[in-house]
Amino acid sequence: MVRTARVLGWPLAALALWAAEARFELAGEIDPPRGRVLLILDGATSPFTANTLSDSRGRFRFRNLEPGPYTLRMFVPGVDEVRQTVQVSKSLAGEGRRITLKVSFDPTPSRQAQESRHTVSARELSLPGSAIREFKEAQALLGRNEVAAAIKRLERAVELAPHFTAARNNLGTIAYQQRRYADAERHFRAALEQEPGAYSPAVNLGGVLLTVGRYAEALEYNLYAVLEQPGDALGQVQLGMNYLRLGKPEPALKHLKEAKRLDPNHFSHPQRYLAQTYLERGDREAAIEELKDFLRRHPDSPAAAVIRERLGELEGR
Repeated sequence: MVRTARVLGWPLAALALWAAEARFELAGEIDPPRGRVLLILDGATSPFTANTLSDSRGRFRFRNLEPGPYTLRMFVPGVDEVRQTVQVSKSLAGEGRRITLKVSFDPTPSRQAQESRHTVSARELSLPGSAIREFKEAQALLGRNEVAAAIKRLERAVELAPHFTAARNNLGTIAYQQRRYADAERHFRAALEQEPGAYSPAVNLGGVLLTVGRYAEALEYNLYAVLEQPGDALGQVQLGMNYLRLGKPEPALKHLKEAKRLDPNHFSHPQRYLAQTYLERGDREAAIEELKDFLRRHPDSPAAAVIRERLGELEGR
């Protein structure tokens, strides 16, 4: 199943809009070098998607990027997808407003990839070409930041193919990023009605329910996400925050630490919530280290000023 624009912005943080700035370029290199890798760059908190292939030396480039967090996905047929968060901001850019990045990519096929290598789902085969064309055009429009037009294309894709889970999920992520939470919940639930157990709308619905404060209801979805794909940092963060909101700091700490291990730059900022958990357990020094790590990784975040102020309080400055 296509999983474009799968990820949600962090469901509990009040994410401010990034200030309008000049655009950036992301210049990357795969280590070890590997050509013809599909790279997909999704806006973590904004409706944006773009894709490219690495060249023979493993190099790739994305241009005209607004500042903010992105999820970079790397894929080769027969090999598991690899994801990591990329932060695009002024303090992290070099000459020419260029962000340089070296990403590790393990080409070893996983057992799951080997088992599904020659399998195409009946659901995907049954999608009409007209719906697929609408979906692809929507992705191109998102790459040009033409969000309203992309939404219309996705809605048309769903009209043509009600079982088009990826299109419904895409509509849900856009609604979430626009803070239309009731619409996001409706799209994700509709996707799950069409494809029960689908991972992307399940983890995304868990995020929506956290955002609107329905913690007990969210827990089942976030538990499912972690058990289904334990290597996904998003699911780990959401489950950790879910436990924290339910007053269970010990399991919260376990999952937040795992999220940070999987993707220390994740757009959900696990360091912030690790710090909160440590403070609730009375470990001030550990909380200080997490806040410092956050500032090292996200110096231009809208939350940076608040974090610096809180760090000063904890350090007695």
